[in-house]
Amino acid sequence: MNGLIRWDPFADLISMQKQFFGDSHSPFKSVNVPTTDVYVKDNNLVVEAHLPNFDIDNVSISIEDGSLVISAEKHEKAEDKDKQYVVHESSSSFYRSVSLPERADVNKIKADLVDGILKVDIPLTPLQEPKKIKIGSGKKS
Repeated sequence: MNGLIRWDPFADLISMQKQFFGDSHSPFKSVNVPTTDVYVKDNNLVVEAHLPNFDIDNVSISIEDGSLVISAEKHEKAEDKDKQYVVHESSSSFYRSVSLPERADVNKIKADLVDGILKVDIPLTPLQEPKKIKIGSGKKS
């Protein structure tokens, strides 16, 4: 049994991964995932998405099935006859879905994109005071 070699089904995959992405075991090491912060401030749910290099025309915000959906996509294409390539293209995209609480007032949502940061303010209706229920003694008078 000394002549047996253990077969590793992932050996070829790991080899290709090292070839294309370097020695890291994660192909996503160089992927830049934009930061999204969600917090409550002054009775508003605030969603901040960091979208550097996106313009207002590249960003879409909608309400779908009780969630705030933010998506952004841009494509750039340039032709330069002085360089060796014929067409230079790049694209970027972003997608986030944030579940909204029942008390979110979706009719008063405001959004601004300033210096690459999209800030969405979602007003929250005030919490209702709990209804007090009188407790009897169980005795008949």
